[in-house]
Amino acid sequence: MSEIDYEKLAEIELQKDETEDAQSGQEKTFMSPPFEDTELNINHPYYDVARHGIIQLAGDDNFGRKVITFSCCRMPPSHQLNHTRLLEYLKYTLDHYVENDYMVVYFHYGLKSLNKPSLKWLQTAYKEFDRKYKKNLKALYVVHPTNFIKILWNIFKPLISHKFGKKITYLNYLSDLREHLKYDQLNIPQEVIQHDENLRRKQKGKLSPVVKIPPPRPPLPTQQFGVSLQYIKDKNKGELIPPVMKETVSYLKRKGVESSLRVTRCKQIIHGLPEHNYVVLKYLICFLHMVSHESIYNRMTASSLACVFGLNLIWPSKGTVSLSALVPLNLFTELLIDFYVNIFNSRTVPGEVLP
Repeated sequence: MSEIDYEKLAEIELQKDETEDAQSGQEKTFMSPPFEDTELNINHPYYDVARHGIIQLAGDDNFGRKVITFSCCRMPPSHQLNHTRLLEYLKYTLDHYVENDYMVVYFHYGLKSLNKPSLKWLQTAYKEFDRKYKKNLKALYVVHPTNFIKILWNIFKPLISHKFGKKITYLNYLSDLREHLKYDQLNIPQEVIQHDENLRRKQKGKLSPVVKIPPPRPPLPTQQFGVSLQYIKDKNKGELIPPVMKETVSYLKRKGVESSLRVTRCKQIIHGLPEHNYVVLKYLICFLHMVSHESIYNRMTASSLACVFGLNLIWPSKGTVSLSALVPLNLFTELLIDFYVNIFNSRTVPGEVLP
């Protein structure tokens, strides 16, 4: 399908959106008085665009990153807005924040046939936003997406990198923003809020009635298994231990065979070392074992110590240790520290000393 065909489809979808809004009784965006930022200085270099409040700084997200909002419902008809100036103003605004991480929230509601930019403008806009703008953009939230957005995606998909595409998140309702941003700072246009409420009312009407299930009756103090211990005993030929407990313990005992096998294998490896290497390693591991016992105060658990010392205990015959070997190497070192007594207690070398 050609770009011209996609553009025609996009126009059809916009007209469908306008028809649905009219049928739902929602007033058209242009019926309300146009928004103007009364606090904006008339000497602002982009006053002609900025006064509409289309692009605004909206505080920080939950991690202190700046949030920029773009509200389509505040875009006047195309003949009243220079879209080239709009693009320049968007870049002008972002230039203040792109050196650090930032977010963009795009409120799609309000984009109409009368105010939408051309497809060529959108393509130019995407190309204008080079790596400088994309690198530190952590997320682009598209609120209230419609089929129009899907069509745009098909048009731009060949241009959009996989990495940038992963930054785009579609949100059907305003409440979804609360998980990511400081919602109360956003200064959301009233038209968008009204649209969100209409969507929720429609969705609520489609939902089937919820069947309320009564909560389970809490067990009596003597019923740890949902029934009394006496009942379990009578049902299991006088067995005092409930079957579920016996089976659980049995399973854990079988699966806990594994750690002891690992310790046994570690012991075999260590006992195969030359005497001098063995003594030096034993001295070090003995000390680390002592340190790990004080982890409640020094925060150095066996796992933490293994991450620090593991890489320095074993050297490959050629090259350096690969990344894939780090995990088993650290696990091996952690076992040496945790099970120091089991691994080193059966071999003593004349002249060795301990910390």
